[in-house]
Amino acid sequence: MSFTADRLLLFGATGDLAQRMLLPSLCALHSDGLLAPDLKIVGTARTEMSNAEFREFAREALEQYLPAVRRAGVAEFLERLVYEAVDATTLDGYHRLAELVGEDCQGLAIFLSTAPKLFEATIAGLAHAGLTGERTRIGLEKPLGTDLASSREINDAVAREFGEDRIFRIDHYLGKETVQNLLALRFANLLFEPVWNSTYIDHVQITVAETVGLEGRAGFYDETGALRDMVQNHMLQLLALVAMEPPTSFDATAVRDEKVKVLRALRTVAEDETVTGQYRAGAVGGQAVPGYDQELGEESAAETFVAIKAHVDNWRWKGVPFYLRTGKRLPERVTEIVVQFRSVPHSIFEAKGATTKPNRLVIGIQPEENIQFSLMAKLPGLDREGLRLREVPLDVTMPDAFSDTIRRIAYERLLLDLVEGDQTLFVRRDEVEAQWEWIDAIRALWDARGTRPRPYTAGSWGPSAAIALAERDGVSWHDE
Repeated sequence: MSFTADRLLLFGATGDLAQRMLLPSLCALHSDGLLAPDLKIVGTARTEMSNAEFREFAREALEQYLPAVRRAGVAEFLERLVYEAVDATTLDGYHRLAELVGEDCQGLAIFLSTAPKLFEATIAGLAHAGLTGERTRIGLEKPLGTDLASSREINDAVAREFGEDRIFRIDHYLGKETVQNLLALRFANLLFEPVWNSTYIDHVQITVAETVGLEGRAGFYDETGALRDMVQNHMLQLLALVAMEPPTSFDATAVRDEKVKVLRALRTVAEDETVTGQYRAGAVGGQAVPGYDQELGEESAAETFVAIKAHVDNWRWKGVPFYLRTGKRLPERVTEIVVQFRSVPHSIFEAKGATTKPNRLVIGIQPEENIQFSLMAKLPGLDREGLRLREVPLDVTMPDAFSDTIRRIAYERLLLDLVEGDQTLFVRRDEVEAQWEWIDAIRALWDARGTRPRPYTAGSWGPSAAIALAERDGVSWHDE
C-alpha cells in the first residue's frame, strides 16, 4: 500500500544515533522543505523529560552535529517534536504513544533505534496499542541478530505484525551518495557494463578501514566482532551492488532481486581464504593508542580485523576473486571499492621500452566521495631512448563536480524513503538471511579449526597474513 506518513515515531530518541544522525537529518529535510507540513515527530525513550526538555535536547544536538549552513528553520522544526517516556519492555506506556500519534493519523512510520533485543517487546507493545495497522510501516536499525537463527527470530517477530512491504531494514551505507552512484556508474553509462565481467576484470577489492577503537561500544563489539559488525551487512551489500546483474528497472523489487542472487551465489569460504586479527598497542595519526585488550580491560578473542577472499559463482564473475578487508585502528579511515581490470592482451609499446599497467577504477565512499579511473597516457616530450607511458587518473570528486548541490547525511535519504514508502535502498529479509548463511559458515569454520585473531600493531594495515592472502595471487592491496 502506497502512502506518505504524517506521523513519525522514533524509539531511542535520546540515544547517540538520534543525536548524531536522526535529528540532524530530519531537521535538514525540514529546512529544505522535503517534509510534509503536517508531519508530526513523536520521540520516545526511557528517559523522563517534557516536550520542552526534549526540544532543548534536540536543539543542542543540532548545534553540535548539523552544519551551521543547514540550520535554517530549526525553531519551526522543533515545533514538530513531542515526547513521551516509555519503557519498551512493558505494555504500560504504549497507549500514551497512541494518544500522541492521534486518531487522525493518516499514515505512521516507526523507526526502532534501540537494541535488537527490545524489538520483539516493542512490537508487542505497538500491537497492544493498535499501532501496527495497514497504514503503519516500520524501520529497523541493524544489527538484526547475531546469526541466522537469531535473525529469523527477530524477523519472525516483526512479520507477525507487519507485511514485508511495510518492513524497512536499514543499512545506512545504502544511503550514501557514492554507493548509489555505483548504480548510476554501471547502468547509466555504456562504457562500463560491457566490460563488467570476468573477461575484463581481474579482481575486486572492498576495504572498510577505521582508525578508531571501541569508542564506548565495548560490550556490543566484544560480543559481535568485525565479521558480524561490518562484513555481514555493509561489505556484503557493497559486494552485491558491484556484482549484481542489471535490474529490469530502478525499483525496490527489481534491485533487491538481483542483489539476493549475488548473495546466494557466494561460495563457501575455504580454510586458507580468511585472516582475522586483533590490534595491539601502537600509534594512529601520530598518537599512541592502547591495544584492544587494554581498552576492553580484559583478554578477549574477538576479532577487530578480517580479510576474506570471496568468490561469486556465476557466469559473470567465475574466477574473479573479491578481496574484502575491514578493521579497527588502521592507518586511515577509508571505505573504497577497487575494480582492477586485466592487462591489455598484447602491448605494442614494449619494443619502444614502454610498460603498461592495467586500468583501475577506484570508488571512494568515505571520507571523501570520489571516482577515479586510471588510464595509460604518453608522457609529453621527446625521448630518443624510447616511448614513455605514465598512468594518469581521471578524477571525479563528487563535492566539486556537484558543488551546486547539498551534501546530505545518508540518513536523510533513508528517513525520507521510510516516510514516503520507497524500499529500494532497504534490505529485504531474504537478503539478510543469505548474508547470515554465508557469515555463519565462516564462523563455523573458525570454530572448527580453533582460529584465534592474529595480533597486529595499531596504525598498521592488519596482520601480515592479510597481505599474503592477496599476494599469493599476485595481488597487492590498494594501499600497498
